[in-house]
Amino acid sequence: MAHGIHHVTIMAGRAHRNLDVYTRTLGLRLVKKTVNFDDPGTYHFYYGDETGRPGTIVTFFPWEHAAPGQSGVGETIETALRIPETAIAFWTHRLVEAGLRHEAPAKRFGETVIRFRDPDGTRLALVGVPGIEREPAWSTAEIPAEVAIRGVHSVGILVADTAPTGAILTNVLGFEEIARDEDVVRYRATDASDDTPGAIVDLHRAGAPFRGRLGAGSVHHVAFRAADDAAQTAMVATLAAEHGLRTTEQRDRNYFRSVYFREPGGVLFEIATDVPGFAVDEPVAALGTALKLPAQYEGRRAAIEAVLPQVA
Repeated sequence: MAHGIHHVTIMAGRAHRNLDVYTRTLGLRLVKKTVNFDDPGTYHFYYGDETGRPGTIVTFFPWEHAAPGQSGVGETIETALRIPETAIAFWTHRLVEAGLRHEAPAKRFGETVIRFRDPDGTRLALVGVPGIEREPAWSTAEIPAEVAIRGVHSVGILVADTAPTGAILTNVLGFEEIARDEDVVRYRATDASDDTPGAIVDLHRAGAPFRGRLGAGSVHHVAFRAADDAAQTAMVATLAAEHGLRTTEQRDRNYFRSVYFREPGGVLFEIATDVPGFAVDEPVAALGTALKLPAQYEGRRAAIEAVLPQVA
């Protein structure tokens, strides 16, 4: 049974700029270029490793004229990515070259972390993890495999009270508490190994009840893994029976099947199946090269392509 983060979905501004930052500056692979299934006049970009494994995926809804978001209680306030510990100097220099706002490397739970922001203000971090340079990696001409990003490390979630959200993580989503540091509680997927991406959630207790504003740079939702429909159904049943929380009906996203709910702290959570994956409608070698539309929009392809911003 696989547990952990499946993907993180973030709101963005200009589509072309988003593509440039995540594929060129950060060196992730564009594994799917599609549309927001609920708003087909907007792109939905998926970035990850070579095949788009669960735990390596960060996705974006880019709106050209989106107003900036503001972080607050009941939101995901940081998305952290895994890099080899030996790559800290490489990435510090690369962020400087790219002109991205960043902080000096610092220690968090014994790991070296570089916090930075993309041009939309998205709060990101690179976390140095020992030994992961041996893991497979998507590399580019500018970012060799030995320093490349290896998927999601963790998300940081800001809530007024960590206990109710922690109960959902441990009782439903397959995590366990492993550490505490001042106002942060760290959870890790119970079946995660050292090479499992997306295995960590940090719950931050808010010192003041300030609410955020969704916009460019805001995390829209965090998706957690369910191996298949049966595992997802079991999680939904536990949410209802033991926590009094109802999810949406299952929604087919072509590459996974999803249900959504608000956890007690107010964050939008998704439970997404690992199957069928991103190679269901194009071969692995060609992932992300063509605009893929769900069946219900295929008849409107010309009209949809006409309103989408031009990108490579």
